[in-house]
Amino acid sequence: MEKKSLLKDETLLQHPLLLILALALGFVVMDPLDMGPVGGHEFRPVKHEIAPYKQVMEKWPRDNHSRLGEGKLEFVDEVFGPESLEFDGFGHGPYAGLADGRIVRWMGENVGWETFAIVTTNWSEKLCARGVDSTTAKQWKHEKWCGRPLGLRFNKETGDLYIADAYYGLLVVGPEGGLATPLAIQVAGKPILFANDLDIHRNGSIFFTDTSKRYNRVNHFFILLEGEATGRLLRYDPPTKTTHVVLDGLAFPNGVQFSKDQSFLLFTETTNCRLMKYWMEGPRAGTVELVANLPGFPDNVRINERGEFWVAIDCCRTAAQEVLTHNPWIRSVYFRLPIRMSILARMMGMRMYTVISLFNEKGEILEVLEDPKGVVMKLVSEVKEVQGKLWIGTVAHNHIATLPYP
Repeated sequence: MEKKSLLKDETLLQHPLLLILALALGFVVMDPLDMGPVGGHEFRPVKHEIAPYKQVMEKWPRDNHSRLGEGKLEFVDEVFGPESLEFDGFGHGPYAGLADGRIVRWMGENVGWETFAIVTTNWSEKLCARGVDSTTAKQWKHEKWCGRPLGLRFNKETGDLYIADAYYGLLVVGPEGGLATPLAIQVAGKPILFANDLDIHRNGSIFFTDTSKRYNRVNHFFILLEGEATGRLLRYDPPTKTTHVVLDGLAFPNGVQFSKDQSFLLFTETTNCRLMKYWMEGPRAGTVELVANLPGFPDNVRINERGEFWVAIDCCRTAAQEVLTHNPWIRSVYFRLPIRMSILARMMGMRMYTVISLFNEKGEILEVLEDPKGVVMKLVSEVKEVQGKLWIGTVAHNHIATLPYP
């Protein structure tokens, strides 16, 4: 045994290049200086479910006219990361949740934007209001104090606005606005770490997503990089003021939308690039099925008056990304390289731009609009169709986009 070990050592010494490479690889894997994008984190990548890249991309229709790029930029540098857009029962709005922790509403040209609601008494202009810098890393350390409202939904009968805040859970504020009231901050004795989007059932129950049990919004990239699936679909019941787990083990659950007859609920799984259906009624009640595999990473899903569904997609997947998906050990090494995340993404061929798609109830694609040059926005979070116009929100930019439709 000692002789064989000695021979192995001599082989390495006779090939110093191999020894250097081995030491370098070991150094990268250990990342003792925390120089890589996942440095300082307990990074545990896993293999996760995702449809084959070639199968999805070959069948996905393209917008050869880049029609989304013809959209109009609205309210530039007046709203900061307007993730979700909503209109009240009178058609007034839009209302938008901002990166500085406020929910604001548009009051017309003469008044402009006004603060409608906040989600915490911690909010102050001095601590939270950073203007256009609200969508940058300068805001990150303040988010947990100021709040980060994401999904917004009006109960059109009561005028109450329900809010999914990434740090303060599920909240509600009355028609006059003000300080929102917390409804759900934990479930089964454990905190809701990353409330994301919501929709309201006709019986008053609120269905909403909790994106991860491990990471909050600031660290959402680790959810994607790891492929971890600890997200949940939750239900809050107002009469009993209790919160229940509907589905568990989801990979970055994000947008939520009931069908027109509320027989099913659609939700997106961002990590797995897919649109899913949860049956509320009928013989399949309580079961989940795939609606569509997507070319990129979906955010919110919203219904139009015809009962069709707009899905906001940050595009697009690449063949290299699929290799990383199926080989967690490669991810473990790759994201420990002492290289900026943006450069690592480009090395995988990723070039972020916006795609929005319209689906019918069967999951058939009715429309695809693209902005491949990122003219309107490079990251999209929601598409809401209102009276012949698409209102397009974004968690990352300081504007809203609109586009006449159809």
